[in-house]
Formats: sequence, structure tokens, C-alpha cells
Amino acid sequence: MIKKAILPVAGFGTRFLPATKSQPKEMLPVVDKPVIQYLVEEAVASGIEEIIFVTGRGKRAIEDHFDVSYELEETLVEKNKQDLLAAVQKISGLARFSYVRQPMPLGDGHAILQAAHLIGDEPVAVIFGDCIYDSKVPAIKQLMETYEKYGDPVIGMSRISKEEVSKFGVLEGIDLGEKNFEIKNIVEKPNVEDAKSNLVAVGKYIITPEVMKILASMKSGKSGEIRLADAFDIMLAQKRPIYGKELEGEWLDTGNKLNFLKASIKLGLKHPEIGKKLKEFIKNELFN
Repeated sequence: MIKKAILPVAGFGTRFLPATKSQPKEMLPVVDKPVIQYLVEEAVASGIEEIIFVTGRGKRAIEDHFDVSYELEETLVEKNKQDLLAAVQKISGLARFSYVRQPMPLGDGHAILQAAHLIGDEPVAVIFGDCIYDSKVPAIKQLMETYEKYGDPVIGMSRISKEEVSKFGVLEGIDLGEKNFEIKNIVEKPNVEDAKSNLVAVGKYIITPEVMKILASMKSGKSGEIRLADAFDIMLAQKRPIYGKELEGEWLDTGNKLNFLKASIKLGLKHPEIGKKLKEFIKNELFN
């Protein structure tokens, strides 16, 4: 059983400057929750009990968000705002939270390694901080089901238009049915005409102790950093199996400004408090 998840959140969020000059990108709100809370809730809904954040300088707001806020709670009690009180108290009780630091930006694989001592010899979920998935079955739960079937690393995948493949890591593999694939090749940002697949990695993984050992043995990869994709390349070169799961649901990538706004609108339209009025506003703006 996979009970732990690593969330690397040490990046600078440069695509969102100046908004991220003094606050973490992961704390930017989509409707009424920061992006990072959506990811933690997805993990918890999948059965994860312990969340390990890999942070860096300027990320203290994440730790504060998932901590108890006595002053705020007392104020909400005094004002008899019970619904808001329940929402705030729920956050700190979602899971057990641990925090480790990545002292230098040496790659996503290096960030994962900072949590290795808290994982031990067990598989773990890895969730990167800009990938919300709107689905009936939580995305990490879908990956867990594939892991339980095959027992090897699993990469979360989404099918995109062929014209967009040059922006992502493209996964080529054998279709095993039930949206499971055995990965045979990973091509980072291929030219559109060279891409043999339109399945791309979406920032959600199940990794095994073997992956951790490979990361620990790496001094640097192709880019000069220690990257998870390079560890997967080493495994494939060693003929070790890696699987992919084409996730059911809608991928809401919040990694750039336009997609962030799209995610806010899509989730805002589903929000019970503002959904109807937002829909009316959009109709008026488009047709008036």
C-alpha cells in the first residue's frame, strides 16, 4: 500500500512573476483554494496519509497554510462563521505533513532525493505542483491501481493534440488495455513531425525504491541536473519495466498564465457558490 506522497515545490515560479516575487506559485488561488491544496486533497482522497513537501526559500506560506491557525479560528468562532471554520480546520487535518528543503535548484530528481530518508524502502507517489486533475477517481488513485497490477513505476499520462507535443515529454509504448501502457521510450519535447505518440507526462508518478537508487547514483543528467526523466531513461536502457496510465478526467495544467486562467474558469463554473453567476457573466461578455 502506498501511503506517502512527495510534492516538490521548491521552484521559483518565474512564469508568474511579479505575482510570485513574495509568494509561492503553488499558493496562487484557483477560485478559493491554492493550487497546492487541490493536489493534497487528491492525494488524501487516493489513500495517502503522509505528505512530504520539498521546499526552498520563500515557501514558508505553504507550511503555514497546512498548519493550525489559532487566531483565525478564534475569530471565526467569535463571528459564528461555522462553515468557514470547518473549511479552515479541515486543512490542517488532511494528513501528516513533513517539510524538507532543497538547498539548490539542481533538478526535480534532486528535489525528490531530499525526501528519501523519509520514504525508506517503499514505493511513493510523486506529485508536481502545477497539475490539477478534475476526475471522478482521483488521478493518484488511478496510478495506484496500475501499480498494484504491475508492481513497477507508473507515469501519469494525458493525450493531447499532436500540435502541442513539442512542449512536453512524450511517452511511446505498448497498449496493454484498460488505458495501461508499457513504456518503451521517453522523448523530451520532440518536433511535431518526429513524435510517434501524443501521450505526455502530466507530473504525477508512482516511483519505486529502484528509481530512488538510480537518482542517488546520478551526478547529473543530460541537462546538467538530476532529473526524474533521466532516471527513467536509465531504467529503460537497463530493460527495466516502466508503465504509463492514461488518466481519465480533465487535465487542468496551471503551469502558465493562460492555462491557470482556464483552470480557474472551469473549476469556477462548477463551484456551488459562484458557478451560475460566472456562467452568466461569461455569456454576457461573449455575446453582448
